[in-house]
Amino acid sequence: MAKAPAVAPYIVLALNRGALSLRFGVYAVLGPRVDALLEGQAAAVAEVTEQLAAVKLPKLNAVGHRMVHGGPLLREHRRVDNSLLEQLSLAMPYAPQDLPGVLAVLRDAQAAWPQLPHGACLDTAFHAALPELARVLPLPLAVRAEGVQRLGGHGLSCASIVQQLGPGLPARVIVAHLGHSASVTALKDGKPVDHSMGLTPSGGPIMATRCGDIDPGLLFHLQRTKGLGAAALQTLLDTQSGLLGLSELSGDMRQLQAAAAPGNGEPPHAGAQLAIALFCQSVAKQVAAMWTVLGGLDLLVFTGGIGENDAAVRAAVCHGLRGFNLAIDDARNRRAGALAIHSATSRMAVQVRPAQEGQQIAREIRVLLGPPAG
Repeated sequence: MAKAPAVAPYIVLALNRGALSLRFGVYAVLGPRVDALLEGQAAAVAEVTEQLAAVKLPKLNAVGHRMVHGGPLLREHRRVDNSLLEQLSLAMPYAPQDLPGVLAVLRDAQAAWPQLPHGACLDTAFHAALPELARVLPLPLAVRAEGVQRLGGHGLSCASIVQQLGPGLPARVIVAHLGHSASVTALKDGKPVDHSMGLTPSGGPIMATRCGDIDPGLLFHLQRTKGLGAAALQTLLDTQSGLLGLSELSGDMRQLQAAAAPGNGEPPHAGAQLAIALFCQSVAKQVAAMWTVLGGLDLLVFTGGIGENDAAVRAAVCHGLRGFNLAIDDARNRRAGALAIHSATSRMAVQVRPAQEGQQIAREIRVLLGPPAG
């Protein structure tokens, strides 16, 4: 009997332009398996091309791009063409901090690899089928009819967590993606049923420079008393607030932790301490809200730069949830690379997992742009 020919892996370059850097990875996709061949960070696409040229890699089949937002009309992963670029340009007001830089990377990548197909993987696509109670915002019908709704974020991160959990995925999961931006997602049987971000990425817990959820009346107050227009309000709330605004020091949690407990005889920085405490409390409050939506909890997952690396933040968030009989093992929580960090007495599991957005982009691009399965 003749042997079936070996199937070659599909090679994807994934580009993820974040707030602080351009993360990239080259991945080999073969069925559900995704192997990282090269991962790194760069300042620009030109630097990515240099790093790829310096190592021996298989020929690329496609390029995938993380898109943080597509607006209310673009809710699925798409091949990049002129029509898509126009739609993404129209979505600019929904993520003005993120989309201009992301689109600049996309254009540079098209120029660097013009012979390859490019695909856009949207974070908001993961939340496209949110239930009505989570999706609808309490506004008049005339406003809602124009697409004003909860669109969500960090969808690729959440999808990667679902992929990692695999067949052992519990029924009720909350994902706390904590990084420069932060969100909390409620998953029921692997599907999102609620999310802390709203129409834009600005809602939810406190973030590095974003204020997160606030009283809407504050906007009117600032308009009346300070004369602030839309652009000034956006600058204030999205780039000058959050951890940075609270501490008046930094939006970087690592710097805040160092300043809050310097350990060199200097007094702790009161602003840093306040910022950390409020951040942890705001995350705990969002987790508790999602807990209510799910009617209980089987697993809490911490991910993202802070969620994966800051044991003190995880401990503080979980301490805020102690009334739900959630408890972590301090030694496990402090151990680098630990997966499960809950204690034996905890009523639910708590895990730390990487946000494998690059792998997830590669997986989605293989489905979107690759040859038909079989």
